[in-house]
Amino acid sequence: MKKYLVEFIGTFFLVLTIGMTVIDPVVAVGFAPLAIGAALMIMVYAGGHVSGGHYNPAVTIAVWLRGRCPSCDVPAYLIAQVLGAAAASFITLYFKGNPTLTGKEIVLVPALLAEFIGTFALCYVVLNVATAKGTAGNSNYGLAIGFTVTVMAYALSGISGGAFNPAVAVGATLMHLVKASNLWVYIVANFAAGALAALVFKFANPDDK
Repeated sequence: MKKYLVEFIGTFFLVLTIGMTVIDPVVAVGFAPLAIGAALMIMVYAGGHVSGGHYNPAVTIAVWLRGRCPSCDVPAYLIAQVLGAAAASFITLYFKGNPTLTGKEIVLVPALLAEFIGTFALCYVVLNVATAKGTAGNSNYGLAIGFTVTVMAYALSGISGGAFNPAVAVGATLMHLVKASNLWVYIVANFAAGALAALVFKFANPDDK
C-alpha cells in the first residue's frame, strides 16, 4: 500500500501543477512547462525510493516490460495514478471557480505522433537513468526525468497539448483541457511509446537484466 499511496501523491501533485499553471494562470503562460517539469522532478526525488516514482501509466508499463516492476503491482499502480490525477483535477477546478473551458483542438495524426515522441523520450530517459546498471546510484535521475517533460512540453505541447502520460490525459479531460472524444489519442500513443521504449532499452542493453 505504501507504494500505491506514493504513486497517488506524486501523480496528484503533477496534475495539480498542470491545472493550476495552465487554467487561467497567475504567472506567464510560458513558464508552465518549467513548473510542470519541476513538479515531476520533486515528486520523483520524494517518492522514487518507495515506488520508483512513475506517476505515469506509460512509465509503469515501460518499467514492467523492462523487468523492474512486478506484474502484481501494475494494476494497482495504474489505478493509483489515475485516481491521483482525478483528485487533482477536481481540486483544481474548485480552486479555479469551475470555469467553462473548451478542450484543445488537435489534428489527429500530428497529435498522435507528438504524444508518441514525447512519451517515448520520457520513458526512454526513465529507463536509462533510473533502472540501468550503468547509471545505478546517480543523483541526477530526477533532474533528467523532470527536464525531459519540460523540454517535450515546450517542443510539442502546441501540437497535442503535451500530456505524455495517460493519467495526465485523464486529468486534463476532467478539467476540460482535452476533449473526451480525443482521450483515446493519448492512451494509444502513450502506451505504445512506453512499450517501444522498453524494447529499445532491452535491445541497447542486452546484458542489463
